[in-house]
Amino acid sequence: MDSISMERRNELIDAAVRVLKLELRDDYGVDQALLAAWRGSGSAAVASFIDQWADDVRVDFARGQRTRRIRVVSEPLSEYQRFIFDIQDAAVDAGEDIRWLPRRFASTLLLPGNDMFVLDEATLMFNVLDGANQCAEIQFADDPGQVKSCLGAFEAAWARAIPHQDYRPV
Repeated sequence: MDSISMERRNELIDAAVRVLKLELRDDYGVDQALLAAWRGSGSAAVASFIDQWADDVRVDFARGQRTRRIRVVSEPLSEYQRFIFDIQDAAVDAGEDIRWLPRRFASTLLLPGNDMFVLDEATLMFNVLDGANQCAEIQFADDPGQVKSCLGAFEAAWARAIPHQDYRPV
């Protein structure tokens, strides 16, 4: 696997028509002031962040990009995942298809060890994070066997995951 820059990662995502994203962590780095505002007053306190996120999704959707995202989560949800769940409706309404997969439903699935993108069923990218939730490396692969394996893992997880509108966090 090759390492690529964040800029190259973003170029590949922007160029893709079909984006599959698998997220495996319960916590990602988030601006602490944003989280504190949400903690204090709920989603209304972070409306500009939500609007920007939804606008980005809307732009991608309008240009033909279709994104499916799976969030593999522990229950009860971490504070970060509760925050994301609370603000997720805007991204779904803008066109992103999001599902939640409680870890208890994922035990028999063979999932990759890092967060993953499958782009246009032809390339893979993995976000390798360090213990402080910082990007340590972005890996890229286009080997057809690896792509097929990861695409199968994503689809198996998708079949078990719960659509955002139906998921009720514990």
